[in-house]
Amino acid sequence: MAEAQGKGPQYHDAVFRAYWQRANNIGDVEALAEIARSIGLERESFLAALQDERYAARVDADIDEAYSYGLTGVPALIFGRRYLVSGAQPYEVLRQVVEKAEAEQEN
Repeated sequence: MAEAQGKGPQYHDAVFRAYWQRANNIGDVEALAEIARSIGLERESFLAALQDERYAARVDADIDEAYSYGLTGVPALIFGRRYLVSGAQPYEVLRQVVEKAEAEQEN
């Protein structure tokens, strides 16, 4: 629904921040409705959209796409459109992947 109203990036950012910065339970419908309201979406329409099969099918398609890319952990980062780092990783791992992706772009 957020994407259909041109607020997809705002919604995704707000959910990301709610989860990672404030440790909100984004599996809770009321928490999601509050996030939607905070970015200007109408609460009741948002709640109705959560029950709409059209949106559920889109979510399922996104999940299938993520699995097809091998994304199985959170966070999942892709470097240089080639290297996937899935799940929480030490800084050293991220640094090595960034260096490798940068070196390949220079060539």
